[in-house]
Amino acid sequence: MTEENKHPSEEQTAGVESAAASTPSPQKSSCPKRRGLIIGVVCAVVVVAGAGFWVWHEQPSFCNAICHAPQDPINETYDGVTGQAGYDKWGNPVADMGDLLVVQHKEAGLTCLSCHEPTLGQQITEGMHWVAGSYEYPLNERSLSDLNHYLQKDDPAAFCLNESCHNMERADLVAATSNLGERNPHKTMPRHEEMECSDCHKSHRQSVNACTRCHDDAYVPDGWLNAQEAAALDASHFRY
Repeated sequence: MTEENKHPSEEQTAGVESAAASTPSPQKSSCPKRRGLIIGVVCAVVVVAGAGFWVWHEQPSFCNAICHAPQDPINETYDGVTGQAGYDKWGNPVADMGDLLVVQHKEAGLTCLSCHEPTLGQQITEGMHWVAGSYEYPLNERSLSDLNHYLQKDDPAAFCLNESCHNMERADLVAATSNLGERNPHKTMPRHEEMECSDCHKSHRQSVNACTRCHDDAYVPDGWLNAQEAAALDASHFRY
């Protein structure tokens, strides 16, 4: 065998190195693909979980599971159905749960956060109150002035009268109930203070015509209570 045959030429060596360099490594080429697939799956799971969490976040079950366990009776009123009997937030029987505003709002497609719109800072503060046990008992009555701190509006009525809910002003309410004459609760009467919506309209129990506290002849709509009936409810935290 000649010396040339024993030792490959420079051209042969270069050809072998070039072929080796052009041959892709199976492991190196599949790793980026696999990594990209994993990242894509993780992102999809995060998006789906986030969307599901956001939907749950607006339901009473979220409020109850995370923070508001003491308000179970309030959450249960949300599950009421028009035409079916049930109980108000204090456990008093209600012949038709459709009389409760919470049920009416739910059946109109609204959720807890449609009315209660806390900011992130307020939610964190409430969470701290929950951990510390320094929260106010949730079955206490709340006026619109109490509830309005979520919206932080100058007018407490903005909790109900706003572009997203009841897009009207108090004057529109006065006109809508003008048939009630002297007992029109939306009109500020002489020697009367202006009433808040929450004086009559209740969400998690039957609404009350507050005028009947003084005027026995005041009109009481179907499904509402007069002041005496409301005062007879079994509610240790009841107050006007």
